[in-house]
Amino acid sequence: MTPLYYAISAVLVAWHWLFTNVLQMNPDGGATWVLSIIGLTVTVRAALIPLFVKQINSSRNMQLIQPKVKELQKKYGHDRERLAQETMKLYKESGTNPFASCLPILIQMPIFLALFRLLDHHAANGSGIAFLSDELAQSFGDAELFGVVPLKATFLNNGGSVAVQVVAALLVIAMTATTFTTQRQLMSKNMPADALSGPYAQQQKLLLYVLPVVFAVGGIAFPIGVLVYWTTSNLWTMGQQFYVIRNNPAPGTEAAKAKAERDRLKAEKHGKPQQATAIAAPEVEEPVDKRPQQRQQPKKQSRQQRKKSSGPRPASKPEGGTQ
Repeated sequence: MTPLYYAISAVLVAWHWLFTNVLQMNPDGGATWVLSIIGLTVTVRAALIPLFVKQINSSRNMQLIQPKVKELQKKYGHDRERLAQETMKLYKESGTNPFASCLPILIQMPIFLALFRLLDHHAANGSGIAFLSDELAQSFGDAELFGVVPLKATFLNNGGSVAVQVVAALLVIAMTATTFTTQRQLMSKNMPADALSGPYAQQQKLLLYVLPVVFAVGGIAFPIGVLVYWTTSNLWTMGQQFYVIRNNPAPGTEAAKAKAERDRLKAEKHGKPQQATAIAAPEVEEPVDKRPQQRQQPKKQSRQQRKKSSGPRPASKPEGGTQ
């Protein structure tokens, strides 16, 4: 954990220096250290953007190949070894990593634990580590939010303070709700109908209900400062995911239909001035009668008139030659 202590303490101390020296905030105030934790969260999540993009692409590929996965299950359902081989072959051909969706959480967990140790051990005891000096560790450990809620306090270890329990409970609820909402948003908006019944969907449903419970149970033992970090991280994830789903949804999903409808309305809105001009000055064309012309019937003539118009008949030659 030593390399992580150096990395996290460097970012945390840098943000604390910024708020203290540039914005002239109280260096020992709880608000200063809370904003420093939020700055740490933003820095970490910004560094994980390429990994998040990889996660989104992998999740999309997982959704799109679900019909092929179902075909393999029908074809090789009786042979689990062959099914696993063909499935992994399909993942390789499509460039899909089924574990990519867990990478951001797996990478954040050591950072989360390092921050937990900084607060729970070093800041609480006033013993510095890495770039967090003893003086800063003492300041961090004594910092109180709203003047009554120590950042090192937890829901269970609250020193008899109701304010600590209320703030900790609110942060645990916020952390749990944002985790559930983020996962629910992914399933309801950015997963096609075919992907909602496959094994990948079952994995997503499991995460949807298990992760919030895990965070809710474990959250009561987290210091206030750690809860601030995790809640801010969840808000970042939710906003980032909302932006990606809205602007680059997976094909065949509810988000894709919504985007197509927005694009259609936008195109109609931009096309209104041209349509209005054409209506305001229409070209007047004379009506053309496209009915077929009726055939003119000849006038009825008498027998004598017909004889005159036809003229005298030529004399016929006698048969058998000239006599």
